[in-house]
Amino acid sequence: MAQWCQLQLLESKYLEQVDQLYDDSFPMDIRQYLSKWIESIDWENVAVQDSLATVRFHDLLAQLDDQHSRFALENNFLLQHNIRKIKRNLQDHFQEDPVHMAMIISRNLKEEQKILAAAKSIEEVVGQLAEVLNMAEAVQSDLISEELAEWKKRQQISCIGGPPNACLDQLQNWFTAVAESLQQVRQQLKELQELEQKYTYDNDPIKQQKGFLEGRALSLFRNLLEHSLVVERQPCMPTHPQRPLVLKTQVQFTVKLRFLVKLQEFNYQLKVKALFDKDVTEKKGFRKFNILGTNTKVMNMEESNGSLAAEFRHLVTLMCYCLIMLFQGPLIVTEELHCICFESELNQSGLELKLETISLPIVVISNVSQLPSGWASILWYNMLTSEPKNLKFFLSPPAASWGQLSEVLSWQFSSVTKRGLNEEQLGMLADKLLGQKAQRNPEGLIPWTKFCKSLSEKSFPFWLWIEAILDLIKRHLLSLWNDGCILGFVSKEREKALLTGKCPGTFLLRFSESSRDGAITFTWVEHDQYGESPVFHAVEPYTKKELSAVSLPDIIRTYKVMAAENIPENPLRFLYPDIPKDKSFGKYYARASEASEPMDVESSSSTGYMKTELISVSEV
Repeated sequence: MAQWCQLQLLESKYLEQVDQLYDDSFPMDIRQYLSKWIESIDWENVAVQDSLATVRFHDLLAQLDDQHSRFALENNFLLQHNIRKIKRNLQDHFQEDPVHMAMIISRNLKEEQKILAAAKSIEEVVGQLAEVLNMAEAVQSDLISEELAEWKKRQQISCIGGPPNACLDQLQNWFTAVAESLQQVRQQLKELQELEQKYTYDNDPIKQQKGFLEGRALSLFRNLLEHSLVVERQPCMPTHPQRPLVLKTQVQFTVKLRFLVKLQEFNYQLKVKALFDKDVTEKKGFRKFNILGTNTKVMNMEESNGSLAAEFRHLVTLMCYCLIMLFQGPLIVTEELHCICFESELNQSGLELKLETISLPIVVISNVSQLPSGWASILWYNMLTSEPKNLKFFLSPPAASWGQLSEVLSWQFSSVTKRGLNEEQLGMLADKLLGQKAQRNPEGLIPWTKFCKSLSEKSFPFWLWIEAILDLIKRHLLSLWNDGCILGFVSKEREKALLTGKCPGTFLLRFSESSRDGAITFTWVEHDQYGESPVFHAVEPYTKKELSAVSLPDIIRTYKVMAAENIPENPLRFLYPDIPKDKSFGKYYARASEASEPMDVESSSSTGYMKTELISVSEV
């Protein structure tokens, strides 16, 4: 721990000795504000080198300027004034003799060390307890400001399809270990109090520091508990587990809370209440909702992992009736952000504490058709910000870089299939969003409107096109996509470049760029009558309607082209780059038709009808 921090823990008689080391020529304010920097310099060495002393003198002035800037940001006029005054005094005293300043600092640091050495020799128990609190404070600070913050960011990423969020159990173990240490210190201080009542003498360090240590231990414990209530699983409708944070009115959703300090004395002591848009006062024109269902839960130890948790399973959002017909807000429904607040109180052993946490922003829809647009808002928000209370985000949404968006787009595929998007597929999407800019600047900015809005009457939103393709894959093409049979995102220019030079009958599968509702097509290459120039043919895209009747592998297996001699033939031979068609799709074919065998009417269905098979036929 820094020397200056150690000094501040000493009892008053030692602090008086420290006070005597400083005067107006080199005030204690400088020692306080610049403690880390001062202790990082070898002032004994500086004090014997004129040039180095000059450099360090100007460094110190620069450090004071930085401190002045920090006070300016805090609008602390008085401290700004003091810093300016201190800087002028230093210049008056040491501008011409910076070595003198170095000697003063060097001497003071040595004297401080002597004071610390003397203080450390008195009764080790108090010092050890203070050191435990110092270590606990350092660990606790890292847990709250870094580990917990990083976990929350990972949770945001996992909510929008990124890698699964983990480490909450480890975070709970760390929080609990710090809490147990603080509780042990508090218990030892109580035992020391009993000793104090039996044995007391003048200048007793226990008597002098016990109150300070008790207050510090309690303060750390309170701070730890205040940050221990977290949303383990964000609000989600069970009917749409891969689309959390989008809730439909009058449809049940679930949400789970966890308390990271797992102490047995807290079991069944925490009652958590869920409130919709609590303390949101600056959302004029936004819809207002009530929560129906059991909105209060008691946290208890779970049998599975022993964590202290509460899960709400039957909550429902309901818009206030009086606003349904009158609502006219500044944003469309799917850009309106809301939040669910969870609050609790802890009253135990003289400890009274209010606990609170909030969910990530949610979008509330009234019709399932709004789900894709609502999910787009959730993607954009969690991709670009980590401010859970920024519910006005879409009044002026920031643009996203292609680097940010490309990763999130790939997650949308990898989270519902076994395969994300590769660089070539992402390159096609970059060109679609950025045009030629994608070639010059892969980090070009993409505005929200270009991602999720129709820019003209003839166009449709980019995201809704992607969402429709995702739905097409999930419903009809999942195995083909997972096996890598579908190139998918390939421009018409790129597909010609890929197929040029390939054997006649080589084909590839790509998604249609002109279908709003999601469709897939295939293009094959042939050669002209002289066998020189490639000729490309593309079939009309297949939508969910056609694929519901016949699977894509069977369409490819039975596809026919009516040649000039009126003899239908299948032109599809090799899946790009050179894989025989049946090798790629054979395992997906339906049972071979028996239509080619002699037809036994009696063995047919009871109606006497012969079996039929749907095939796709094109004319050249």
